[in-house]
Amino acid sequence: MSPRPRGFDLDHALDAAMATFWDKGYAGTSAQDLVDSTGLGRGSLYNTFSSKRGLFEAALRRYDSEWTSRVTRLLEEGEGPARERIRTVLLSVVDEETTETPEHRGCLVVNTAMEMAGQDPEITEHVRDTFTRMQTALRVSIEQGQRDGSMPRDQEPRTLAVFLLNSMYGLRVLGKVGDRATLTSLVDQILPPVPDAP
Repeated sequence: MSPRPRGFDLDHALDAAMATFWDKGYAGTSAQDLVDSTGLGRGSLYNTFSSKRGLFEAALRRYDSEWTSRVTRLLEEGEGPARERIRTVLLSVVDEETTETPEHRGCLVVNTAMEMAGQDPEITEHVRDTFTRMQTALRVSIEQGQRDGSMPRDQEPRTLAVFLLNSMYGLRVLGKVGDRATLTSLVDQILPPVPDAP
């Protein structure tokens, strides 16, 4: 790999490329789009990332390391009962879809799954790994919730984790057209009730 040019800010380039792929999708992003968004010449981009696909993979990893890692930290290190940590994660999705991302980008990993999974084995595996990490973090939180009494003990943790993961990404899809109040009310419908203790 060739040395990066003087002044090359890798994080800035990845953030800019990530935003472009997020807005336009992989197929819809041209080399010129990436040059315009990053402010770098084609030579600098291709010397560093080898190809458009190489840059896309790096941007996808950056998104994964930022968003997925932040969510897993909320689940693992957040305060309060496990149920509240899960609710915080679901509400963070609502916040992002209705406040931080007015363009309604959705989730880059989900968008990538819709566009490329099943067609590109390496991208498919990356998406699968991301979903697995999220599912595992949710399952562990559910198990903690069953111990602290905040989650129902009569549901199988892995199955409930899959349901919550599906619901979380469903909120992203609904966020493209839904309003904050509707999505917030859905969060409380998504979380399963805890039966009263006998």
